[in-house]
Amino acid sequence: MGDMRNSDFYAKNQRNEDNHAGGFGCTLEELRSLMELRGSEAVVKIQEDYGDMEGLCQRLKTSQTEGLTGNVTDLEERRTVYGQNLIPPKKPKTFLQLVWEALQDVTLIILEIAAIISLGLSFYQPPGEGSESCGAANAGAEDEGEAEAGWIEGAAILLSVVCVVLVTAFNDWSKEKQFRGLQSRIEQEQKFQVVRGAQVIQLPVADIVVGDIAQIKYGDLLPADGILIQGNDLKIDESSLTGESDHVRKSADKDPMLLSGTHVMEGSGRMMVTAVGVNSQTGIIFTLLGAGGEEEEKKEKKVKKQDGAAAMEMQPLKSAEGGETDEKEKKKSSVSKKEKSVLQGKLTKLAVQIGKAGLLMSAITVIILVLYFAIDNFVYQKRQWLPECTPVYIQYFVKFFIIGVTVLVVAVPEGLPLAVTISLAYSVKKMMKDNNLVRHLDACETMGNATAICSDKTGTLTTNRMTAVQFYTGDVHYKEIPDPSSIPPKTLDLLIHAISINSAYTSKILPPDKEGGLPKQVGNKTECGLLGLVIDLKRDYQPIRNQIPEEKLYKVYTFNSVRKSMSTVTKLPDGSFRMYSKGASEIVLKKCSRILNEVGEPRVFRPRDRDEMVKKVIEPMACDGLRTICVAYRDFPGNPEPQWEDENNIVSDLTAICVVGIEDPVRPEVPEAIRKCQRAGITVRMVTGDNINTARAIAIKCGIIHPGEDFLCIDGKEFNRRIRNEKGEVEQERIDKVWPKLRVLARSSPTDKHTLVKGIIDSTMVDQRQVVAVTGDGTNDGPALKKADVGFAMGIAGTDVAKEASDIILTDDNFSSIVKAVMWGRNVYDSISKFLQFQLTVNVVAVIVAFTGACITQDSPLKAVQMLWVNLIMDTFASLALATEPPTESLLMRRPYGRNKPLISSTMTKNILGHGIYQLIIIFTLLFVGEQIFDIDSGRNAPLHSPPSEHYTIIFNTFVMMQLFNEINARKIHGERNVFDGIFRNPIFCSIVLGTFAIQIVIVQFGGKPFSCSPLDLEKWMWCVFLGLGELVWGQVISTVPNSKLRFLRGAGQLTHKDDMPEEELNEDQEEIDHAERELRRGQILWFRGLSRIQTQIEVVNTFKSGTSFQGALRRQSSTTSQNQDVTNVSSPSHMSLSNALSSPTSTAAVPAGQC
Repeated sequence: MGDMRNSDFYAKNQRNEDNHAGGFGCTLEELRSLMELRGSEAVVKIQEDYGDMEGLCQRLKTSQTEGLTGNVTDLEERRTVYGQNLIPPKKPKTFLQLVWEALQDVTLIILEIAAIISLGLSFYQPPGEGSESCGAANAGAEDEGEAEAGWIEGAAILLSVVCVVLVTAFNDWSKEKQFRGLQSRIEQEQKFQVVRGAQVIQLPVADIVVGDIAQIKYGDLLPADGILIQGNDLKIDESSLTGESDHVRKSADKDPMLLSGTHVMEGSGRMMVTAVGVNSQTGIIFTLLGAGGEEEEKKEKKVKKQDGAAAMEMQPLKSAEGGETDEKEKKKSSVSKKEKSVLQGKLTKLAVQIGKAGLLMSAITVIILVLYFAIDNFVYQKRQWLPECTPVYIQYFVKFFIIGVTVLVVAVPEGLPLAVTISLAYSVKKMMKDNNLVRHLDACETMGNATAICSDKTGTLTTNRMTAVQFYTGDVHYKEIPDPSSIPPKTLDLLIHAISINSAYTSKILPPDKEGGLPKQVGNKTECGLLGLVIDLKRDYQPIRNQIPEEKLYKVYTFNSVRKSMSTVTKLPDGSFRMYSKGASEIVLKKCSRILNEVGEPRVFRPRDRDEMVKKVIEPMACDGLRTICVAYRDFPGNPEPQWEDENNIVSDLTAICVVGIEDPVRPEVPEAIRKCQRAGITVRMVTGDNINTARAIAIKCGIIHPGEDFLCIDGKEFNRRIRNEKGEVEQERIDKVWPKLRVLARSSPTDKHTLVKGIIDSTMVDQRQVVAVTGDGTNDGPALKKADVGFAMGIAGTDVAKEASDIILTDDNFSSIVKAVMWGRNVYDSISKFLQFQLTVNVVAVIVAFTGACITQDSPLKAVQMLWVNLIMDTFASLALATEPPTESLLMRRPYGRNKPLISSTMTKNILGHGIYQLIIIFTLLFVGEQIFDIDSGRNAPLHSPPSEHYTIIFNTFVMMQLFNEINARKIHGERNVFDGIFRNPIFCSIVLGTFAIQIVIVQFGGKPFSCSPLDLEKWMWCVFLGLGELVWGQVISTVPNSKLRFLRGAGQLTHKDDMPEEELNEDQEEIDHAERELRRGQILWFRGLSRIQTQIEVVNTFKSGTSFQGALRRQSSTTSQNQDVTNVSSPSHMSLSNALSSPTSTAAVPAGQC
């Protein structure tokens, strides 16, 4: 449906183009064909058709420097001619479609069929009505009215099916609506810098129009197609459109074409927007995807599988409404790669187990009922099967069938997915308030199982407000920012120019929002810290920038994670060049051969001076937790012009101006948040690009490390030395020696971060697989964010690429929000457990009652409609009530559950069995001796269509009362005594319990025939409620029984190691060994055997020399042998003992066969 709309949208644009092309000098079609060209072709085309970029700008009535005027009518006109920057969303499923989907449920279909048969038969009056020959079958029709009411049961079943379907559909519908809301919120947050009326402003992506001049910088995801006007060292990752992984260098004279959905990996620049929305390259692909309805959808799935990236990159262009085109589909493609979340894995397994048991029980019930009836009637009473009795018998069989189906319906916990959905959706909504924007639902639950968090330092643990606090220049170390008069004028002038020019012009310091607030820092925070220094030195950077605007900069080497510095070349009036450089002090000082002295003149700066400076200046600054930045410059002659491409020679032989110590203070709430994490059994590690001393100082302030503890603080170089073998390959077991104690990884590159995360996740040295959360803000953090179980991106400082790769966005960039996410995640897990505990108690009891009742009395004590009502209470309402419990601090007082812990803990099993026993005793007592206790007629063995008995009504009512009070018990799953604790903090729970109670009264008193209820008097009601209240007392009794007595209760819903690994991964591993290699391997086995023996002997000798444990050597040895499965059954006894000794799954370090 949405596809038709896309093509209409398209056609409308086509029409518009004919009408309005007159307004501007280019038609939509011209611009589209221009954007399909690449590289030099495009440059030639622009020159042929428009003269140059200026000519194209004039045709589009825009200015390269000042942008559009921002006039409303002009913007509207542009939208009409060239389209809006949004792609019309796929239509959401209508409510009716969702209803239809809900009807596909197998159990419901069975019930519907049974109900229809029952209805049909009730209207069929057999001719031999009066004859006694059909036996007991007819004894019930004492009164005509009763016989007429046979249709009620069928109708009531149909009605309850309708209820279930509507509830399910409504849930799906609200879920979808929430997703769309979430998506549009993610989109509204995506802003882009555009020049309008010579002012740089931030615009929502959807408001960008053709002719806008957009400023692009490192880390941006381009929101529209455009042509580069001016760029500095710009490199783009176009893999999302072309599949080529190499970064493409863009420049205004060689390849100026920039496409939407691609990432800026380096550099900065300005582009003129030439195509938006459905006319941009990404939009065209989207329109194609949405073109052919159904079959296209299948293809779309394929496309998504092949390149999940491409489908995801296009997100920012989605419409203002724009949901994930189809959230579930996207999940499918992403789930295949990421493992099932812990909870999903356990729930799927559990649901299958319960389903099988339920099916078995219901089949047995039906068989027993049918056999009993047949034997009783045709064997004992020796009746003939008369043709006129057939409908009566069939009616009986239908009744038995309905009872069987009812058992099945009650046994299958179809409320589980509902509870999970409600719980997650509720959490996601509430997490918004806690500054967590959840992009993938299951991330929220995975977070509750997190065992490790690898956090960035800047902006997450610290405030990300950089301020320069110390300063070294002219051989003097100032502990605070000095008066400008004490600095030599030459030095001061050079310094002010170096900072003002050699920083992105998008970094600025603006006046504060509120009176008396701190000035607002816009752009790169480190640069803002340096610009703040300029202001502290009573100077202004803006006049210098106005004098040398961005387009006059001769060459810019922008900052990236390899260079760790930034340099800008300007042309001086006399024709010579001056380059300013700034960057991490250790890196820039190594390239300095001179330094300014106390009068501002350069003097020689030797390596030993540098070492002394590191000791006297840089280390003390770093130990105070400061980031040290060195500012330097170099002059070049104008003739001959230097080789600018030879970067290594250009950025060397510098003259140092000063070293600045910039502080980024720790956020006040972080130490407490980290303490909570540690108490909750989560290890916090800091991974930062800063120098090791700064990192250690901050880690101590945050409480990540405590003096005197046994931990590791290392930098990237040392980390790589420890985890790589002689060939430079990463070895899993080397990582295993490092990560458990590692707390701070400094000067780390993005690959180090990824290696660490992967190493922790793949480690098998601990019983539980580690669940790792990672925070990141830079484009280069993308791989680590994707690899992690949960990736957190920074909402404020984060680049679009990081947000794209993440699962949760922290809208306030604050570490303490992560703790909130952990709390919510654990809460989801607990909510599901509470629901399970309640649900399974009801299931066990209802199934046993229906089964034994049916076998002994040929009729289930709980009728089909009553069962469906119980099912509704326990599934839909209970999932609502128990899944919306708010989290409490106590959730952080325990360790994570981990992947292997069964979903149903021994405490829960104890509760389920305990309450089950209580309920069964009560119900069976009522069933078999209830009529004597209450002195009423027995309801057992009632003939077909007999009126509802008080006896069975009491059983039904007591059953429901017990469930209601047990729902209160289910609020606690860790054996707590006070089940009422915090009950009023959850209004939904209270209202559902009271509401259910009210409806129950109505059903019993006025339900009559459809619900098989007969009204009860007050005394009987009191007894029912009293028996229900017994649940609460009994709950206290159960919690006094120690778990240690109940060893046999373990293991329901447990995940084994095998389940832990998704099938795809298993298959991939197998496919990797191709046939040729297998043939080779056979020949190599003997060779391996000899080698591995020699290796073991060498290992043992070395081990004894170095004095480390013999075990370690064996362990290392085993990992190489375990690689070649064929080799493990070597006859040598030392190997045999070796493989036995390692009963734990051996480490899967990727050791190539050649290494042996």
